[in-house]
Amino acid sequence: MRITASSIETATGPGDWFTGDVYIDGIRNPDDQSAVGCAHVRFTPGARTAWHHHPKGQTLYVTDGIGYVARRGGEPQEIRPGDVVYIEPGEEHWHGATPGRFMAHVAIQEADDQGEVVTWLEHVTDEEYTATPAHV
Repeated sequence: MRITASSIETATGPGDWFTGDVYIDGIRNPDDQSAVGCAHVRFTPGARTAWHHHPKGQTLYVTDGIGYVARRGGEPQEIRPGDVVYIEPGEEHWHGATPGRFMAHVAIQEADDQGEVVTWLEHVTDEEYTATPAHV
């Protein structure tokens, strides 16, 4: 067993990866004992990721607020606390908060053989973000 004391400062989500204000608390990074990485990510209203994909897929566990998740070519889906979203390996997608609410989730992903967990793409346009969401 290994306990890691909470000592890492909250990071601000980089502008290349996010639109709006996003805050990231790392939980664990892949290492020589496990390829799993995860973080608690908090999105301010209207904030969202850029399009991206994960070589081994990604699981999102919504902890607070109301958000959206969308795959390339699909409409945004509303997500709420307790929802679990599994994104297939290589599936291009984005996720973030609704325009009027904060949203937070735990993001869990696995590194591939080269240590990569994500490939970032272009930003989500306002038109893609404001498409009429479907309710889960």
